[in-house]
Amino acid sequence: MSTSPLVRAAAPILAALIAGAFAASTAVAADPPAKPAAKPVAKKAAAPAPAVTYVVPDATPDQVKAAEMVYYGAYDCEFQQTVSITQSPKHSAYVDVKHSKGTWLMKPVLLGTGAIRLEDVRGETLMVQIASKSMLLNVKTAQRIVDDCVSPKQREMVAEAKAAKAAAEAAPVKATAEAGTAAASTSLLK
Repeated sequence: MSTSPLVRAAAPILAALIAGAFAASTAVAADPPAKPAAKPVAKKAAAPAPAVTYVVPDATPDQVKAAEMVYYGAYDCEFQQTVSITQSPKHSAYVDVKHSKGTWLMKPVLLGTGAIRLEDVRGETLMVQIASKSMLLNVKTAQRIVDDCVSPKQREMVAEAKAAKAAAEAAPVKATAEAGTAAASTSLLK
């Protein structure tokens, strides 16, 4: 069997390619060369974050009125949590709201419904106070921080409302009973 001159010329090249491929596959299977040890890098101390200062504007007459209507004091909230609201010692007609480890300076705003909205001057949180309860919200994440918070004043107002409702419900019964007694005594006089 005779081979063509082209096959004879290509045979050494083909043999070199096969040998190179075999050498490359065994080199991949062998352990890679060890890397030089990394030099320890001294960590730089993190620069403290610059203190952000917020300009707190002077209170408007509406804000002063709203601050007078805020329910101050300690609030009992859901899951045995507490919130404390005090007048700000630094800023007139502003309040300090404390919950857990957070403290916020808030501006009181009176709403048309009679509710009080306490707006964080940094725009992070919001507290809403209605007659029966209050709630603290994170406005950035749109989630409640704590709910069902009741101050002593709110607790007193709820008790008064319940008493007034009970008295109003009892009044028609009393009036009906008095009317019946009056009708019975009139019929006896006849």
